[in-house]
Amino acid sequence: MNIQENTSLKPYNTFGIDAKARFFTKVSGLAELKEALLFAEAQTIPILILGGGSNILLTQDFMGLVIKLELKGIKVVEEDSEKVLVSVGAGENWHEFVLYAIAQNWAGIENLSLIPGTVGASPMQNIGAYGVEIQQVFHHLRALNRKTLELETFSAEECQFGYRESVFKHRLKDKYIICEVVFQLSKIPLINISYGAIKDTLVEMKAENPGIKEVSDAVIAIRQSKLPNPSEIGNAGSFFKNPTISESTFEKLKDQFPEIPGYKIEEGIKVPAAWLIDQAGWKGFRRNDIGVHNKQALVLVNFGKGKGKEIQELSQEIQQSVEEKFGIKLSPEVNFI
Repeated sequence: MNIQENTSLKPYNTFGIDAKARFFTKVSGLAELKEALLFAEAQTIPILILGGGSNILLTQDFMGLVIKLELKGIKVVEEDSEKVLVSVGAGENWHEFVLYAIAQNWAGIENLSLIPGTVGASPMQNIGAYGVEIQQVFHHLRALNRKTLELETFSAEECQFGYRESVFKHRLKDKYIICEVVFQLSKIPLINISYGAIKDTLVEMKAENPGIKEVSDAVIAIRQSKLPNPSEIGNAGSFFKNPTISESTFEKLKDQFPEIPGYKIEEGIKVPAAWLIDQAGWKGFRRNDIGVHNKQALVLVNFGKGKGKEIQELSQEIQQSVEEKFGIKLSPEVNFI
């Protein structure tokens, strides 16, 4: 195990924040991971596990050990004529795994194309897009208990999935490290093009009988048209979750703001956070080297030398103004470190 000191984390977070780690190491196997945990325990320092760094905001230097998780590997665990169970290392790039699945004609995750980050973060966040969430294709995962250094298996029920939530963000936060995720994918594609602009994009692409590859291509085209590339402008994708409000609250808001969009779900009405932020006047806002993207109000950006603390403060200003205007409290989807 190679441990570096005072390492810049700028290359390891999609916001491009130039915060430093007191100690830094990359691990590609379980033995190395356990060794890194024992090192941190001996030094009595905190640990930060990094995957793709696409859902974090570094607000200051990290005075502990940053472990860059690079556990790789994709293998079929079990299959029949209709479905396949595939095990994927937590350090695999999520989008590359989606493309791999499509190449094998395994369906179920094509709507999740081009989501940044690693496979290990996918169940932690219960990532979702265009009508699909991880919990719909999740079978089980294996995670390392930080205290016992033993691998444990978690079923979908034990993961307690919610909207961009899992037990690993709450009760089991900082207690486990996800090492491997097993997905159940289908060999008989069930095409889901009902959400967002997928159907219209497929028409533009002249895809009359779309398969999973065409759905993936459409999702990629939509995301690239709306979201900035982190390699060009620092960002972490959607910064806030879409809030859910009661039907009665929604009806009252509709009297005041007739154009307000909303989608009925079991818990009430889900309102697009991007619309609320846009209406509060933040879209395209810029202050020095930070701001709000001019095409997608849900995305906060670092134009170069912005600091994490500045982006955090901007997010708080946005929350306050949206709450003042609509009475709705936005919750960050990004994790503040």
